[in-house]
Amino acid sequence: MTFEQLSIFVAVAERQHLTKAAEALRLTPSAVSAAIKTLEGFYNVALFHRVGRGIELTEAGRVFLDEARAVLARAQSAALVLSELGDMRRGRLTIQSSQTVATYWLPQRLMQFHARYPGIELELAVGNTQSVSQAVLHGTADLGFIEGRLDEPALAARVVGEDELVVVVSPQHPLAQADGASADTLVSETVWVLREEGSGTRSEFEAMLRAMGFDPNRRKVALVLPSNEAMLSAVRTSLAACAVSRRAVDTLLAQGELVAVNFPRPERQFRMIHHKERRFSDAAKALEAICLAV
Repeated sequence: MTFEQLSIFVAVAERQHLTKAAEALRLTPSAVSAAIKTLEGFYNVALFHRVGRGIELTEAGRVFLDEARAVLARAQSAALVLSELGDMRRGRLTIQSSQTVATYWLPQRLMQFHARYPGIELELAVGNTQSVSQAVLHGTADLGFIEGRLDEPALAARVVGEDELVVVVSPQHPLAQADGASADTLVSETVWVLREEGSGTRSEFEAMLRAMGFDPNRRKVALVLPSNEAMLSAVRTSLAACAVSRRAVDTLLAQGELVAVNFPRPERQFRMIHHKERRFSDAAKALEAICLAV
């Protein structure tokens, strides 16, 4: 059974006339008649009564007409879906992002994307740089946004934003009143609250310390916490320090609840990543363009 045979059957059944159906389909009457005979012969069922020079549906034909219409409707719907997917009217984009990007940088870009392409469903999950990279690598996310460094040959990365890290302490901390802090002081004398392993915030700051000739593993670590907010809450009520995105702490600095230590602020980049061997969809390209423009 072909879609052409179904289309011919429905056209004949709705008009109860071979010639009129042939005209509507732009086929010859003999081609229409042959298609009906082939369908009936293959399934050994009569779909029409031949009454004189006219035709009318048999009981089997009436039952089959509903099924044939339903199949053709589904085929037309499938064709519409493909057309809409091509025109960015429907679809889905699965995204994973590290915490800082997902909280302070990405939302306004996603809202702009939604305003332009409301039919594209956006699904966002939040992790850290390591988990986001793994999700894109294994195909559970179409796109990833990370703040740490990437060392995975299968993934392509493009810089889409900039950020800086700042070391912060409570106003009661001795470093809050100091003119500045050396890397040696931060490594040897300061108590730290850190993000978990795999966090871009942590890895970028540790990379900067190594570049300055200091081993970050020498730091005195009080707590390892899973989010920026948890770190900041711990530091506000203690004599510990943490390194965090400036975006995450601006409000607390303005309110005087935390103080930025006078120390070189390492710049870092936000990157959008995708798998090199998987199709970079039109939706992904559109989001990339928005991220680069804002």
